Order: sequence, then C-alpha cells, then structure tokens
Amino acid sequence: MLTHLDDKGHAHMVDVTDKSNSSRVAVAESVVRFNPETYRLLLDDALPKGDVFATARIAGIQAAKKCSDLIPLCHPLMLTSVKIAFAFNDEEHQVTIEALCKVSGQTGVEMESLTAASVAALTLYDMCKAVDKGIVIGPTRLLEKSGGKSGHWQAEHS
Repeated sequence: MLTHLDDKGHAHMVDVTDKSNSSRVAVAESVVRFNPETYRLLLDDALPKGDVFATARIAGIQAAKKCSDLIPLCHPLMLTSVKIAFAFNDEEHQVTIEALCKVSGQTGVEMESLTAASVAALTLYDMCKAVDKGIVIGPTRLLEKSGGKSGHWQAEHS
C-alpha cells in the first residue's frame, strides 16, 4: 500500500501523529567510479579544489539535515547522528560512501541516509570534475534500516 496517496489517489504527507517514538537507524551507500589517474590524485590529496573528503563529508551531513526541503513529502526530522564514511577499492578505482543516520522519532530516516550518500557522491564529482568529466555515480541504495513498526531490514549483498 502506498501511504503517500489518499483514498482518491492524491499525494499527501503521511500523518504520523499516532505513531510511537522509537530509535531508528538507516544506512545507505553510493559508489563513485573514477578513471585511474583521477583516483590516484584523489588518494594523494592532489586535486586543485582542496580537501575532497572533508568537503563531501560536510555536504552529506548538510544534505541529511535538509532532506525534507528537497523531497516534497518527507517529514522534517531532528537527527541525532549523521556519519559519513569512505571505503576505497583500488582495483576498481572507486570510492564507496556510506551514510548512517539516526533519529528518535515517529518516522524513519531512510531518505535522509540516501540523500546524504547521494549528495556526498555529487560533491566528489564536483570536486574532481576539473580533471575528469567521466566520473560515474552509482549504484546508490539503502543497505539497512531498523526501528519502527516494520523493524529491521537489510539489503541482499551485491
């Protein structure tokens, strides 16, 4: 059932008034692939725009905090934690961004974690585009969520 549609099929914000507060966590990832030369410059901190990873981390955190401004039917949440981590695959010349968001509230944080991972990936692109326009972003996906009525969910390994 699509909860963002009313009985006439019109989009609306879901009413969470009667939902219980619970601890909720969501983890999302976004993969960014570079050409070998750009990947080496990235790891060597030799790109012209400065500290790429610090900038992407801050962008991801800010994006999670602004999610309800970007996604029309998202509830504004008082996030209790946003963490952005980077993992490196030297063989594939890729960086995997993992975004973890936490809240104690009436609705989940999946969109916040997906938005954080996406914007951090876009920031990597922006910081590196001067030397490589062929950067590829994706896939971006939810890895795990917990809390609320639906409980724990985890993605299949890819």
